[in-house]
Amino acid sequence: MFGTKSIIPGRIHPPLGLLLGFYFSLLLLPSAALGSDIDQAIDQLRAQVSEHSAQVFALEQQLLHPADSRLSVFLTLGSPDALGLDSVELFVDGKPVVSHLYSEREQSALEEGGVQQLFTGNLSNGSHSLKAVVTARSANDRFVRRESSYRFQKRPGSLRLQMTLDAKAPDFEPRVSFLEWK
Repeated sequence: MFGTKSIIPGRIHPPLGLLLGFYFSLLLLPSAALGSDIDQAIDQLRAQVSEHSAQVFALEQQLLHPADSRLSVFLTLGSPDALGLDSVELFVDGKPVVSHLYSEREQSALEEGGVQQLFTGNLSNGSHSLKAVVTARSANDRFVRRESSYRFQKRPGSLRLQMTLDAKAPDFEPRVSFLEWK
């Protein structure tokens, strides 16, 4: 037709191509520099969030469990090979406070000498009772369920109790003992 140029599809006019290439290269160069700045800013924010989270957790513990009325119960295994711990239920003054089923990973951690914090709560001063119900598999492959009670006197300040599960040959009957930490 008259007065029109034919445009070849799929080709970019050479000066336009140079101009577009230059423009896109300018966009990409500062983004690499900005990317490292953004990564540093994100790392700093993560560190600040982690620090604030630790502070909030410490404040939460102080508010929810004041040192004057705090009771903490920890669990250990006395003879790791004699028991395969299945579950523990804990009652303070007849009220259920903890019920925990153990995974393979938690069992192996306890068998390697780990200590589990079973319970942390508030308790008034005076006489109290603690009852533990333990379900475990003994070394002779019998499932056993045992209840054990412990009476104690709560005084002002924090009280930490260690509950140790033990079973000795030949009967492998689980025994629960309690120890007050000083």
